[in-house]
Amino acid sequence: VQLQASGGGLVQPGGSLRLSCTASGFSLDHFAIGWFRQAPGKEREGVSCVSDGSTYYGDSAKGRFTISRDNAKNTVYLQMNFLEPEDTVIYYCATGCTVDYVNKYSSWGQGTLVTVSS
Repeated sequence: VQLQASGGGLVQPGGSLRLSCTASGFSLDHFAIGWFRQAPGKEREGVSCVSDGSTYYGDSAKGRFTISRDNAKNTVYLQMNFLEPEDTVIYYCATGCTVDYVNKYSSWGQGTLVTVSS
């Protein structure tokens, strides 16, 4: 099951972006959906996840990012506020809430690059 992340781009420090995660051919509302990110030379890490109506956030996302679902649009969003240069990485979405789960049972789609710079 491969999902498509989009919505990345260039934003100034302190700005906001909304990422979208979409799928073709199946309904996302049957799955736990996670947002992940990976900086060059670092391991991929979990950012946020929505599962069975509950939401989870990694330390880097708490207080700044919000995950949400729009089942009518078959889309999961990651609203990112107060962006910092350290948030400049590629973001991925996948079915599952942990990197280990995605590696074992799902797959990584193409990510979307977020660049935070003045």
